[in-house]
Amino acid sequence: MTDTILSAVQHHPFVKGLTPEHCQTLASLAQRVRFDRDAIIFPEGDQKHEFFLLLSGRVALEMMAQGKPLRVHALEGGDELGWSSVLSERGKFFQARALEPVEALAFDGLVLLEKCRSDTGFGYKIMHRLLGVVSERLQAARLQVLDMYSPIARRAGA
Repeated sequence: MTDTILSAVQHHPFVKGLTPEHCQTLASLAQRVRFDRDAIIFPEGDQKHEFFLLLSGRVALEMMAQGKPLRVHALEGGDELGWSSVLSERGKFFQARALEPVEALAFDGLVLLEKCRSDTGFGYKIMHRLLGVVSERLQAARLQVLDMYSPIARRAGA
């Protein structure tokens, strides 16, 4: 772990309220990564277990429909990416594509999950934050569906 990784962890909104020891634990599991504009960070269904704390840049979460990507949500520095790598043994639910150069901290989701199991105080705090991310993404998807279908429903008399 380097001081720059520890500093990046300490300043990321995901860790707000974590103890200094928990920040050090998280930083010890991190590595700094970069993605160029238009790089596919991971495809939909990908089985890799990477979880990211985005430091800078923007990322599109996309679903593939008839061979074309449909943007579901956009993330930016301060957001989290790849929560399913820690909470689920299934593949990724979306494709992630860099909209501009991206810097992030990457974690092996399985290693992070094992650390959560072995240190339950740390694990509780991380899982609580991850569930907040899931809740936020569900709300964003809900609003997008309402945005897409509400005008149609009004025209249909609903």
